[in-house]
Amino acid sequence: MQAEQRTDPLAFHGEGPVWSPSWGGLRWLDMFAGDILSLDGDTVHRRHVGSMVVTVRPRRAGGAVLALQRGFALEDTDGTITELGELWSDQLLRLNEGGCDPDGRFYCGSMAFDQHPGAGSLRRLDPDGSVDVVLTGLTISNGLDWSPDGSLAYYNDTATGRIAVFDYSAETGLTGLRSFVEIPAETGFPDGLTVDSQGGVWVALYGGSAVHRYTPDGRLDAVVEVAASRVTACTFGGPNLDELFITTSREGLDEGEEALAGSLFRVDAGITGLPVREFAG
Repeated sequence: MQAEQRTDPLAFHGEGPVWSPSWGGLRWLDMFAGDILSLDGDTVHRRHVGSMVVTVRPRRAGGAVLALQRGFALEDTDGTITELGELWSDQLLRLNEGGCDPDGRFYCGSMAFDQHPGAGSLRRLDPDGSVDVVLTGLTISNGLDWSPDGSLAYYNDTATGRIAVFDYSAETGLTGLRSFVEIPAETGFPDGLTVDSQGGVWVALYGGSAVHRYTPDGRLDAVVEVAASRVTACTFGGPNLDELFITTSREGLDEGEEALAGSLFRVDAGITGLPVREFAG
């Protein structure tokens, strides 16, 4: 499959696409600009929410939960944003990608700006506002999503070159970390991911100009080609959740290199995704 360009290359580091009917469709991020982008027909709206914004998910009660550079925030239905305080003071670390589990808890990973090995962790924000560290020793904590029945969670620590999988339950959380798919470095580096209604795992390949789909048994069965090398994340959207939206980045590229980098892309996936899991807080 070949992805089509959906917007101009208007993001420096496009990330974190999410489709939710509660906010009228697609949102994605221009991460280092601290901006949330939204699509209204062919018009892109841009809203500045902080020095950096790395993840956004809808709340069950309306609004959104945000991960900023070093802490979480809640957006109310009127657009008011309340920051929940910094998780640490070290300016060499930042939050990165995340998502919500089937029980409405919000997970978000961290990493060092210089990608120092082992500096990252994965934290969980509970609906009551408490925060727990659930994994440590990570490098580039990235995509996270759950299987249709909620019993498995797929996860990327990009530096490992693999998609990992956990067992999941509300009581025990994430357990049994193991490899799901090993991705050769020449293919690209596993970044954001999403899971479809049949349990297939779609992973953005940073440096690979593609999104790959793997069946629940780990077999590669679809490739979406993207006209930009730095593919960062993907999500299902559209009225029937059968369109795959793909974000890309210009980070590390010279001026004039890869003219379409930073664009949003889309493709008719031929399969439906899952409704986004919402934060219960």
